[in-house]
Amino acid sequence: MIGPGTGVRVYLACGVTDMRKGIAGLAALAETELRQRPANGAVFAFRGRRGDRIKLLYWDGQGFCLY
Repeated sequence: MIGPGTGVRVYLACGVTDMRKGIAGLAALAETELRQRPANGAVFAFRGRRGDRIKLLYWDGQGFCLY
């Protein structure tokens, strides 16, 4: 499995996120809501309305990974 290295920061977006959003929408949320650059190497976690699904956005150095 390819994953982030040790010492990577994880940011959790509080509240509910529309799970229909893709990479561009989640990256925009990371900038506006969390005030972080999405390409800084951190992992951004977003939660769905029911709380049973999450999306993780991660920049691996070459592009975004969406889990």
